[in-house]
Amino acid sequence: MKHTYQIHGMTCNGCRTHVETTLQKVGGVVSASVDLEKAEAVIEMDSHIPIDSFKTALEKAGGHYTIHPLGEKKVISKEKVKSPAGKGTGTYYCPMHCEGDKTYEKPGDCPVCGMDLVEEQRLVTTVTKYTCPMHLEVVKDGPGSCPICGMDLVPMKPDLSTEEKNYKKLSKKFWVSVVFTLPIFLIAMSEMVPNNPLYDILELNYWNWIQFALSIPVVFYATWMFFERAYRSILSWNLNMFTLIGIGAGVAWLFSVFGLVFPDFFPEQFKTESGTVYVYFEAATVILTLVLMGQVLEARAHGKTNSAVKELLKLAPNKAIRIVNGKEEEISIDAIALGDILRVKPGDKIPVDGSITEGRTTVDESMITGEPLPVDKEEGDSLSSGTINGNQTFLMKAEKIGSDTLLAQIIQMVNDASRSKAPIQKLADTISGYFVPVVVLISLITFVVWAIWGPDPAYVYALVNAIAVLIIACPCALGLATPMSVMVGVGKGAQNGVLIKNAEALEKLVKVNVLIVDKTGTLTEGKPTVETVGASSNNYSNKEVLQYIISINQYSEHPLAEATVNYGKDQGVELLETEGFNAVTGKGVEGIVSGKKVALGNDKMMEHAGAVIPQDMGDEAKSFQRQGKTVSYLSIDKEGVGFIVIGDKIKQTSAKAIKDLQAKGIDVIMLTGDNHETAQAVATELNLADFKASMLPEDKLKEVEKLQKSGKVVAMAGDGINDAPALAKSDVGIAMGTGTDVAIESAGVTLVKGDLQGIVKARNLSDQVMKNIKQNLFFALIYNTLGVPIAAGILFPVFGILLSPMIAAAAMSFSSVSVIANALRLRTSNIN
Repeated sequence: MKHTYQIHGMTCNGCRTHVETTLQKVGGVVSASVDLEKAEAVIEMDSHIPIDSFKTALEKAGGHYTIHPLGEKKVISKEKVKSPAGKGTGTYYCPMHCEGDKTYEKPGDCPVCGMDLVEEQRLVTTVTKYTCPMHLEVVKDGPGSCPICGMDLVPMKPDLSTEEKNYKKLSKKFWVSVVFTLPIFLIAMSEMVPNNPLYDILELNYWNWIQFALSIPVVFYATWMFFERAYRSILSWNLNMFTLIGIGAGVAWLFSVFGLVFPDFFPEQFKTESGTVYVYFEAATVILTLVLMGQVLEARAHGKTNSAVKELLKLAPNKAIRIVNGKEEEISIDAIALGDILRVKPGDKIPVDGSITEGRTTVDESMITGEPLPVDKEEGDSLSSGTINGNQTFLMKAEKIGSDTLLAQIIQMVNDASRSKAPIQKLADTISGYFVPVVVLISLITFVVWAIWGPDPAYVYALVNAIAVLIIACPCALGLATPMSVMVGVGKGAQNGVLIKNAEALEKLVKVNVLIVDKTGTLTEGKPTVETVGASSNNYSNKEVLQYIISINQYSEHPLAEATVNYGKDQGVELLETEGFNAVTGKGVEGIVSGKKVALGNDKMMEHAGAVIPQDMGDEAKSFQRQGKTVSYLSIDKEGVGFIVIGDKIKQTSAKAIKDLQAKGIDVIMLTGDNHETAQAVATELNLADFKASMLPEDKLKEVEKLQKSGKVVAMAGDGINDAPALAKSDVGIAMGTGTDVAIESAGVTLVKGDLQGIVKARNLSDQVMKNIKQNLFFALIYNTLGVPIAAGILFPVFGILLSPMIAAAAMSFSSVSVIANALRLRTSNIN
């Protein structure tokens, strides 16, 4: 019988081979065939084998491959579990994203590439604990005195993060390695000194034994993890940097030990003048120490790559002041419930998302929007967690708490985007899949060529150069090239109010040559105000027209409808009984008001309702539309009886942003549901050559498809539900952070502040990140392309130059560090 199963956790051909081999070894299996692209395994068996048998086999073979019935998708839980204070987030990921966005629950090594897993930075509320300096077992939630000795309790120091712990652990091992490697190196180098004074103390053979003794702590303590990783990589056939290091340094050390214990086994070519075998303890230990130094530097640099998220995390307050029955009480952020009234004092951080219920102030939102000027806030205005209050006290209502706050969502979006793979990374992944086997093959060829055609001692040259080839090759530099730049770039964007949903959107942005923008809320402020109400029928006064308008609009969620209702209430107009309300997308609304059939909207809405607009009313409305105003007509029982004029100011930043985008070769097209006259007025003011009016949601979608078919790379910027289809269809959807959740969910980029200047920032960010990625890929490829042949000895016949394995190790260590350092340059780049 044959069964087909789903396999999760495979990332390369090595994974496929390993899974296939593992499944074939299960008792009763006739054959197993694994498809990497489909992530499926077809297993033929004599009789039915329970799936648990395959699960057990895969767990024993590596632990990160899983098997499931066909069609069952592996669900990665997105629920964020709160971790105890000081214990970190409990979520770790590979910096090279070997298994995509897969995360791990414990720190350790990546099962694919062997690199140290990095702790995810996210919003975890930490409450300060207090302890007695004399009795550390006493731990309290607040200050006070020790119940044992009476001393004042002091705040406990938070535990080190996983990153810091890893850095300190590696640093300790590095210095141990240096202490034992340095004397080995000096003993070995003393051979270059004429009349070596060390030989007056002991013979060469004894000094070799001393080198062996000194190398043991280096190999079996400080750098043993490299050999463990190399062993696992060979076992699972996920060949990586540590495979090469383990083989290269391991061969050098084992060769030296074997030569020390069994010198008579080797021919004369391998022996010195004194009859001892050439040993390479200094090469092995120096290589391992230099690689360890590279790991230390990488650990230090990794901490800086997600510094943007760490800065955002610092914004999160951990306490708030709640008002209960008129009295203040200090509580932790975790204790805030929806609807709580909180007091925010001057200079305090705003604890959660909400709105002002009493008072007014200015708020510094620069850490979230990237804009330096404080924003005036008054009753009803919204507030975001982590922003800083100015010099006035106010009361606010908690409307979003925990993971629902804007700050928490930004941090989560940055984390998710940082772990996503850009399409350009496929090149690096493809090369990496063949990299290690090719390097091992080149190393073997190098040994053979030097052993046959090299000068005496040929075998010594062959061994040294083969080891140099293994050591200098660095697949990690290639693997880190893209994710490091993406991580730093996404963080940089977040600090400037540009939220990137995934790396693919970041890569596509630089290729965009057409930008489609909506009018209301994108080019304009999205804060419509009623300017005029007109009546064209002798049967209805202006007040009665307004009464019908606000009555039908009271059930609409459209911003224009909200503006009319608020205006009517301010004018003291009473609402009439309304039933049968219906919103006609892109046209307007209709219903029965006081028993009369009412329609309100644009020209198309009047056509839909079968209403006739009087000539004088139409002419008057058009005069307002030519000024850039929005006009909605009102019909009662199919008779056009009046209209309402609504103004929406163009954002101050829109004109400059459009000019900057056009200077970058991007065609800006405005698509609006408004009428032609209004659209024409806005387009003229903003110097837009191309626009289309009276566009329904499906029209916007068709326009995106039309442009894409003509070979254009299209970005769409919008803020409403009616923009969602076009946002999703476009190559890059850009949502205004001030818009609807549906629009934000449909987009690849979200602008927190919600103006077009953010698109300029996003484009500049994309441009700089892609340049940085290409630089990294160039560094990594050119380094390996030149380094491997030089290590093999290609320069020796002409220039007499050979590369020491120790120099090769130093070069290899710094290659990965140089890639990370180049990515870190993005932190200081200017994207405005």
